[in-house]
Amino acid sequence: AGLMEAPPTRFPARPDLSRMRRDRVRQVRAAMREQGVDAIVLSGNTNVVYATGAIWPFADESRTTFERPVAVVLADDEVPHLFTPIRSDDRLRSGLPPDHVHGPAHLDFDEGVELFLPQLAELVSADAVVGFDEWTHSLRRAARYLGPTGSPLDAGRVISKAKLIKTADELACLREGLRIMEVGIADVQARLAPGVRQIDLTATFLRTIFDAGADANILDPIWQVMPNSTAEGPWTTTGDLALPLLSTSRELTRGDVLWADLGLSYEGMHTDFGRTWIVGAEPNPVQRGQFERWKAILDATLAVTRAGAKNSDLTAAAIEANGGAKPWLPHFYLGHGLGIDSAEMPFVGSDIGEEFDASYVLEAGMVLVLEPVIWDDGQCGYRSEEVILITEDGWEPLTDYPYDPY
Repeated sequence: AGLMEAPPTRFPARPDLSRMRRDRVRQVRAAMREQGVDAIVLSGNTNVVYATGAIWPFADESRTTFERPVAVVLADDEVPHLFTPIRSDDRLRSGLPPDHVHGPAHLDFDEGVELFLPQLAELVSADAVVGFDEWTHSLRRAARYLGPTGSPLDAGRVISKAKLIKTADELACLREGLRIMEVGIADVQARLAPGVRQIDLTATFLRTIFDAGADANILDPIWQVMPNSTAEGPWTTTGDLALPLLSTSRELTRGDVLWADLGLSYEGMHTDFGRTWIVGAEPNPVQRGQFERWKAILDATLAVTRAGAKNSDLTAAAIEANGGAKPWLPHFYLGHGLGIDSAEMPFVGSDIGEEFDASYVLEAGMVLVLEPVIWDDGQCGYRSEEVILITEDGWEPLTDYPYDPY
C-alpha cells in the first residue's frame, strides 16, 4: 500500500517520558482532589502503567494474577508507590525512587491482603478515604476501607477522569505507536494474496512491529474473512455479526473480504487500526459503493466533531448520513477513546445509552477512534477505523494510512 506522509501535529516529535509520567500523576491527583479521595489502590494492569510509568512486562488486557503489579497513589505525595515482584528498574523503566518500589502485593489472596494492608496503613491515615479500582474477594473479606455506605470507593472513576485529556508527550507516544503500526500493516498488505494463511499475516505483523520498536502486541491480530450474510456466519446470541473472531491457519482465497483489526503498545500507549481488504482482487461496483457510503458517514461525523460537541451530535450526524439507521454494530459503538487502553472513555453510541450521549461533551485533547460499519446482508460490507485528536476548532488526524484497494 505504501505509507503516506505523516499528518500535521501539535505535539513534540519525540516524547519526554519523565515529563509524561509527572504530568500523569498530576492529573491523577487533581482527579483525586476533585472526587475527595486521599489515596487510590490500583491493580488493573493499564491503570498501574498509567500511574507509575512502569512498562510492565506482563501487561495486557487480562488479569495476570500472580505477576500483576499494584500501585498506590497518595494525594499528598507527588511520587506513586509500586508493589511488584520485579525490582529492577532497567526492566520496569519507571524512574521511581527505591523507597517507592516495594515487594509484590497479591490482592486476590487472603494472605496477600493480610500482608498488604499493614503496608498501606503506613502510607495513609486511619481516617483516609481510599479507593480501589478492583475490589477482590479477599479485600471484601478483610472488610477494610469501606466507605460510609458500606461499599468500596471506585478508583476507576478517578483514573478514567485523569486519562481523558492526553498530554503532549502521550500524543507523541501514540503517534509513534501508530507509525510502527503503519509499518507493520504495510508489510502485511504487501503479502496479502490467495493461499496465504491468516497466521502467516500475524507472523509478518508481529515480526515487523517488534523490529520497529513496539513494546507489546495488545490484540490477537484479526484478519477476519467476512461472510456475505449473517446467516452464513457463526451464530451469536445477539443475532448480529460475529466480530471479531480469532485468526486461524485458514488459507485465504481470491475475493475474500477481510476485516482487519489490530493494536500494539508503545511506551504503554495503545494503538488501533481497522481496514477492509479484498484478497487478490479489486473492489467490484457494489463494494466500491459500500466504501463510498462509509466515507460519507465518516465525513458527516467529522464535520460536527470538535471540542464542545456532544456525543449525540456525532451519532445524529452518522445516522442521518446513513438514511436514518445506525451505521455501527449494536454490540460495539460508533467511536471510542484510545490511550493507555485500546478502548476507553469517551464511548460514543455505546450501550451506555442515548441519555449518556446527549450529556457527554467532548474536550480538546481527547483521542477518538471512529469506526462506522456498512453492512448489506447478502453482499457483505465495509468497516474501517479512523484515529483522531479532538481540538478546539475541530479535529486532527493521527494516522493517514490509505484505504487501498478502495
